[in-house]
Amino acid sequence: MRVLLSGTPAFGHLLPLLPLAREARAAGHEVALLTSGAMAEAVGPELPVLPAGPMPDVLFAEVARRTGGSNPATDPKPETVAEFFAGTRVDLSVADAMEAARAWKPDLIVAEACDFVGPLVAAELEVPWHLLAFGPAVPDEFVELMFQTVAPRYAERGLAPTPPSTFLDPCPPTLQAPGWQAPPNRIALRPEPHRVDGNAWQAPDFADGADRPVVLVTLGTVFTEVGLLVNILASLESLDVNIVATLGPFADPTAITVDHSRVRTVGFVPLEQLLDGITAVVSTGGAGTILATLSRGLPMVLLPQGADQAINAERVEATGAGVALAESGQVGPAVARLLREDSFRARAGVLADEIAAMESAADVVRRLAG
Repeated sequence: MRVLLSGTPAFGHLLPLLPLAREARAAGHEVALLTSGAMAEAVGPELPVLPAGPMPDVLFAEVARRTGGSNPATDPKPETVAEFFAGTRVDLSVADAMEAARAWKPDLIVAEACDFVGPLVAAELEVPWHLLAFGPAVPDEFVELMFQTVAPRYAERGLAPTPPSTFLDPCPPTLQAPGWQAPPNRIALRPEPHRVDGNAWQAPDFADGADRPVVLVTLGTVFTEVGLLVNILASLESLDVNIVATLGPFADPTAITVDHSRVRTVGFVPLEQLLDGITAVVSTGGAGTILATLSRGLPMVLLPQGADQAINAERVEATGAGVALAESGQVGPAVARLLREDSFRARAGVLADEIAAMESAADVVRRLAG
């Protein structure tokens, strides 16, 4: 079977697809990824990339041109989010995507929830497709406007949207908003912390202070503003903890001055390794980070900066597994509270058990192939 994965060219949108890619290859299927060609290095040499469309910097610039300067990442409004994912990205990517997919001839397509290119290709090629969500459900006003925005793109090609065969959902129901209803074709897919097989990274050695709790500070791969990281680290200075702080995929470690006896800065490291030995996590609340953190039963402090992070932070706080903040100066006291009050770890453990009971990527691949 030939499985085509399709996604927006950004780490947070593509990394959740990789466990399915890995297990599909292990089962003997051919797998490729439909996204911007510039993401090839990020996803690794084992997964061929079918180049389609530009990277986010080009997309954001075009959205700004079309909307009078709006930025859907830092100011996520329904109309600008819809224009980014279902308007601009489709317009600038679909021609390349159609050509590449026709040549590759997939038997099925798996598209992440904000990818509107893969489903359009599926309609053109008349192949089934499956939707992969990546966190708590996006509010209806966003979803409805995205579908309204993409509809003319189908019509101008003489196509009609086709529904996904299954809804692959890595979000435990407890993390969803009150009143959330699971679609009838839902498959609960166990989320996994991102991993890179053979990666040689070793956890930092804190020498004589190794008995302290270890706090991971990670801003993800988009909102990696150095000033924010510096402020967070300053807020944690008074706590008797060790800190591992990620600099993201592109940051310069010399830009951060820290107490090297208690703080270690690292570049981009897969979360599977970063989370080993960690007591609590501070992040901006990206869906992949919160699900990975909860899968390990770890409490967290969340400081949302944009995109869907405010939604995710609110949901984590509502479960009792973490604290959502508006100011970086509040991080230190919030982490102290996580370390002091056992209820946060207990609630995170409940969610970890819920995640562990979900279907593995290998099981889901078998279902899709059947």
